[in-house]
Amino acid sequence: MIRFIYLMALVAIFSARSHAAPPNLLLIIADDCTYRDLGVYGGQAKTPHLEKLAGEGMKFTRCFQAAPMCSPTRHALYTGLYPVKSGAYPNHTMAYDWVKSIATYLQSKGYTTHLSGKTHVKPKSVFPFEHSSTGNNPDPAAFAAVLKKGTDSKKPFLFIAASNEPHSPWDKGDPSHYPPASLKLPPVFVDTPDTRAGFSKYLAEITFFDSQVGDFVGMLDKSPHRDNTLVIVVSEQGTSFPFAKWTCYDVGLASACIARWPGKVKPGSVSDALIEYVDVVPTFLEAADIARPEVLDGRSLIPVLTGAATTHKTHVFGLQTTRGISGGSDYYGIRSVRDARFRYIRNLTPKVKFSNAATSSLNFKSWQKLAANGDANAQRLVHDYQNRPAVELFDCENDPWNRDNLASDPKYSEQLSGLRVKLDAWMKQQGDEGQPTEMKALERMPRNSKQEVDGDAPKKKKAGK
Repeated sequence: MIRFIYLMALVAIFSARSHAAPPNLLLIIADDCTYRDLGVYGGQAKTPHLEKLAGEGMKFTRCFQAAPMCSPTRHALYTGLYPVKSGAYPNHTMAYDWVKSIATYLQSKGYTTHLSGKTHVKPKSVFPFEHSSTGNNPDPAAFAAVLKKGTDSKKPFLFIAASNEPHSPWDKGDPSHYPPASLKLPPVFVDTPDTRAGFSKYLAEITFFDSQVGDFVGMLDKSPHRDNTLVIVVSEQGTSFPFAKWTCYDVGLASACIARWPGKVKPGSVSDALIEYVDVVPTFLEAADIARPEVLDGRSLIPVLTGAATTHKTHVFGLQTTRGISGGSDYYGIRSVRDARFRYIRNLTPKVKFSNAATSSLNFKSWQKLAANGDANAQRLVHDYQNRPAVELFDCENDPWNRDNLASDPKYSEQLSGLRVKLDAWMKQQGDEGQPTEMKALERMPRNSKQEVDGDAPKKKKAGK
């Protein structure tokens, strides 16, 4: 019965689409933003524009990206491929030259494709977007021009507004709205003055990002394109405070995701479906009536968006490559898989000390000072952030901050075994050899590679080879 309803819904969608203009696509992305800190998700940062958008569309509660760093996250978002398959798995990375992005796919259908703001993807041949920016932020004037061009030419558009907020340094927004002493710190933070001051500025910058969302969606709503535009807003990986960005804990890999599509997405709806960033490209392709290429790792979200389905995936995957990042360990690879409840994490080199830009920050140094002075909570958090066991297992429902490792508890042996098998199969399918793949990471970074950024790269290999 459910399958019949889904098929009937698809028939209705495609029948309507055959008589309608192709939809426009607006994708807005934040930078280093823990989704739980957004007011629309119950956090302390005021986000009135996101709350309005969620009231007009669908809010996803279990959206994940495949890597907790900016560059691999964006490569996956724009290509629909997991990081190792595309070649873009370390930070400041590049895709193989055989890879195609959403820009290439949509241009073949007559779309204009514009990326405004932060790029962090290479090579240009794979990502042939028109580009504009104000500093490292999206340019409202460019969006105004795209809206006018779409009106004049009747050509559909994809516009990506890629914000640089709330990436550090936190110097935008008004921190006076977030008095440090009144803030509730996450349980993975050590309570120090530096941490509270930084958290205040970070929350203020989230509100600044929310104002950017308001600017771009507001411009769209005043144009003739509002009702024929699918809008998606995502928050990228977690903040650069410890236990978020650069980790495969839930806070590092989880993302906000809010979608609005008038007439197709029920206003005020909420979905608990497991979804991933790699699903965005196939979603845009289906919306534009373009066949999904077999190489893609993602699947279209349109059945969920339109209410034809309530579930999407059974498992989501993630990886972290520390090799080559700023302040990072020479190598420290992490792989992870999560189902609806449990997260399994594999640390490839657990004897290595885990480090990154967070461990050299003033915040972390204030934690270390407290730890040296005997504070038990600081000692535990400082130790646990830099020293990991080979295997971790977390109940994400009862332990959303992933602090209680259940890997050695025999009560959870079935979950541990099942997720281990899923992760092994995913790595094999992606051609991920674990530590050998980690050690090749520098080859995937243009500044270390002998290949020209816009030139040759390894030819496409069959998965698992």
